Amino acid sequence: MKFLIVGLGNFGDEYTHTRHNIGIDVVNAFVHKHGGSFRVDRLVYIANIKWMGRTFICICPTTYVNLSGKAVKYWMDKEKISIENMLVILDDLAVPLEKLRLRTGGSDGGHNGLKSIQESLGTVDYPRLRFGIGNNFPKGRQSDFVLGKWKKEEEILVKLKIDKSVEVIENFGTQGITFAMNQVNNHKF
Repeated sequence: MKFLIVGLGNFGDEYTHTRHNIGIDVVNAFVHKHGGSFRVDRLVYIANIKWMGRTFICICPTTYVNLSGKAVKYWMDKEKISIENMLVILDDLAVPLEKLRLRTGGSDGGHNGLKSIQESLGTVDYPRLRFGIGNNFPKGRQSDFVLGKWKKEEEILVKLKIDKSVEVIENFGTQGITFAMNQVNNHKF
């Protein structure tokens, strides 16, 4: 059993640990927990994790978020991973900060990374874990908020949700998406 785990975000020091890069932070936490390390390869940073009889191909595209689909499609094809064995992890303004939302598919919800993946794969039916970042920003300041760093008072909650997101990846790979969804979707942190 092989899985493709995709952490969305932008590369560059100015984006490190921003709300928009939470997908990268989650995948980093999963790889670190399982003793892996990243290397640079075509369009991505990549780490291979073998755990519980499964292989997790973990990628963080080095394209900007809005071009993520190219990297995702390349690695799905190269590794011969079926779409139901792919999990995309991303930030989501429409999900409250205290929530995670795991889905088997759905709209891009205005997220340019999902839009790019949808265009590259030709479908909206692929698993994604939406990491709620909330929408506590003044009108017209969405971009600053999304590309901004977490507030000090949010950091404990964010760390807790990163740890839970790592469990979601583990459950997704070992127990399946329905089990993983039941463990997280109705939970408030």
